[in-house]
Amino acid sequence: MRILIVGAGSTGGFFGAKLANAGRDVTFLVRPQRLRLIEQHGLSVRSPAGDIDIQPQLITSAQINGTFDIVLLAVKAYTLDSALQDMAAAVGPQTVILPLLNGMRHMDLIAEKFGAERLLGCACKVATSLDGSGRIIQQGTFNDISYGELDGSDSDRLAAVHAFMRDAGFDANTSHTILRDMWEKWTLLAAMGSINCLMRGSIGEVVAAAGGHEFATRVIDEVVTIVRATGQEPSEPFLTQAYRLLTLQGSPQTSSMYRDLVAGRAIEADQIVGDLLVRASAKGVEAPLLTLVYAHLLVYQARIHT
Repeated sequence: MRILIVGAGSTGGFFGAKLANAGRDVTFLVRPQRLRLIEQHGLSVRSPAGDIDIQPQLITSAQINGTFDIVLLAVKAYTLDSALQDMAAAVGPQTVILPLLNGMRHMDLIAEKFGAERLLGCACKVATSLDGSGRIIQQGTFNDISYGELDGSDSDRLAAVHAFMRDAGFDANTSHTILRDMWEKWTLLAAMGSINCLMRGSIGEVVAAAGGHEFATRVIDEVVTIVRATGQEPSEPFLTQAYRLLTLQGSPQTSSMYRDLVAGRAIEADQIVGDLLVRASAKGVEAPLLTLVYAHLLVYQARIHT
């Protein structure tokens, strides 16, 4: 099987480098600027589990000359439209698309472009970033990816994807509850990002402030209320863990959106918070704290784009 990794950033680059290092047939679809950087310096991962330095197969959209068995889509949500155009020639009748994006809006957009039958649900848990030289730096030791049919069924293509992904230096698992897994990840990202970004601090810093613990709890409550109103029900173990994680005294935990904000980079405000508010409005759910968070993020976005 052949896999096309769309995006060689910190997430796509991490999983793609691991797969290539394990001998899989991996090609990265990249923009010309990233292509030149990787051609010059290679693709490097710095990880507690061991470093990887490879010279991967690279192509730009103009160089795609055939379809791939798997397309792993690992781009920021605000670049999704252009990424879907860039990868179109790589998607054939039997191609399976694994999307590693935040939120859920991308699922509809990918289905509209290529058909829902191309999609598997997919979620990952890994903390990575790019350093100043473009190397991928893994923080912590967790590196999980899960995937599954959206209806929870087993299938030959799911088994084939799993055979390709497993034993490649990260934890790869099939999931019969992948849709719930994706919603739970969004729930956690939206709540954590809202807490960090509005209060401009880590979880520990927020809960140490007067009223901070109550604020964090109310944000989680709002997000969970919206998710339930859409018909999704987070599991009790997840909810217990989420409330504990996001109100933990002394926790240095921050969201990737907060880290992007502090660094002055573009953020996924619409995909992580805005889309939740759209769904809340459709169900008649009030969300005053998330509305405040979203306005705060939009002010920031307008500033960096001027």
